[in-house]
Amino acid sequence: MATETKRAKVVEDREVSLDRFLAWCDQSGLKLSEKVCVCHKGTVAEYGMLAKEDIEEGEVLFTVPREAILHRGSSKVSGVLDKEKNSLESASSWVPLLLALLHECTSSQSYWSPYLSLWNDFRKLDHPMFWSKEERDTLLKGTGIPEAVNMDLDKIHKEYSNVVLPLITKYSQYWAPDVHTVDRYTNLVAFVMAYSFQEPNEEDDDEDDEEDKTPNPPMMVPMADMLNHVAKHNANLEFTPGSLKMVCVRPICKGEEVFNTYGQMANWQLLHMYGFTEPFPSNSNDTVDITVRNFYTAAKDIKFDFEPSLLDEKWRMLNQMERNDVIIFGNQGCLTDATLNTILKVFCMSQEEFLDFKENEGWEDDDDDEDEISLAFSNEGLQKLKTVWKKLIHGATRLTLCCFTESNGVVGRKEDPDKMLMEDKEAFAKLSSRRQRALHVRYGQKSILYNLLELTK
Repeated sequence: MATETKRAKVVEDREVSLDRFLAWCDQSGLKLSEKVCVCHKGTVAEYGMLAKEDIEEGEVLFTVPREAILHRGSSKVSGVLDKEKNSLESASSWVPLLLALLHECTSSQSYWSPYLSLWNDFRKLDHPMFWSKEERDTLLKGTGIPEAVNMDLDKIHKEYSNVVLPLITKYSQYWAPDVHTVDRYTNLVAFVMAYSFQEPNEEDDDEDDEEDKTPNPPMMVPMADMLNHVAKHNANLEFTPGSLKMVCVRPICKGEEVFNTYGQMANWQLLHMYGFTEPFPSNSNDTVDITVRNFYTAAKDIKFDFEPSLLDEKWRMLNQMERNDVIIFGNQGCLTDATLNTILKVFCMSQEEFLDFKENEGWEDDDDDEDEISLAFSNEGLQKLKTVWKKLIHGATRLTLCCFTESNGVVGRKEDPDKMLMEDKEAFAKLSSRRQRALHVRYGQKSILYNLLELTK
């Protein structure tokens, strides 16, 4: 009975918070279509948006005025953040927004309180950074997430100690070290990871400058962050000078949930950054990384017509010339095909070809057509590759599969315990939420690898 009472109280609190937020939206000039409603029942997450009527493609679901967006310039501490902007520079560019959130989340007078009170515990987002290290290392072994989380936590603690703490100590009228702790800061990092938006840079015709562009800083967009994500979404956020608009991109039927897209995100990215996954096999954007080192290790097991020392020299040169340390495969083939093409070519070069390659510092005139390369490393093309190239891909794939198991051995797809657990609906339902999400990530990646083994055998 006590549990039921507690659950009812939680639901009541959510409804009160939601009503307060919707009233705030109305006062802030945020316009919500009468054809949708925001609720915490009937959606895939704690909050979501449902269609009350049929909605046609192109209809605007809601409009958020720029004044209702929370960013460094709209916070009560914007003056301090502008004054100290040179000392707040960091690799992530998130520090100003996080400092604004630190203040606004704990200020009883905050204009943003009705919005921020929707999330009374950011740990409920349940990013892997809030799991124990043992859980990450066990449940997510081989997926790349434990390594990514370790890097995140290291950067967060350094950023807090070196950048944030000196500033909040200096401005005690806005922040206090005993209130605005590193734990609270970490919680807000998770909040920004899960709910913030970044406005796209203006289109530039010069594609060569694309990598040099500095991404716009993140911002919190009330209402837009209430929508959940799926790969096959039905709405999209559009940016205009005066407002942000959520627009229907395909017809939505009455009773359907309205879904935004966070981009083409694999399940490992969704879990790492947002704390959720799409059930296998619904995520068409799923990917798996195979390290370039695994291709080098696989090459050692192949008998080439050159000395082993030449292979080591090729490996050293590839490390110098290639910026990518992983090859990415998706459900339809390789997504980093140009890099894979280079790696396979170099590893298979004769000594004479490699010397010529070194002297020219690469290929002066590479005759390989981009479309041809893309086709060659698609699922359809992989089976037609040279035998030695298929051996390299096959060997690197097997080595990657070994990373998922304690025994470092590869079992067949049919015998895979994750597959059997996924298909046993009763057993799967008994798993904790974390175990279910980890399983979706693991088996999504392994299924791509199993497919690669078949295509390159």
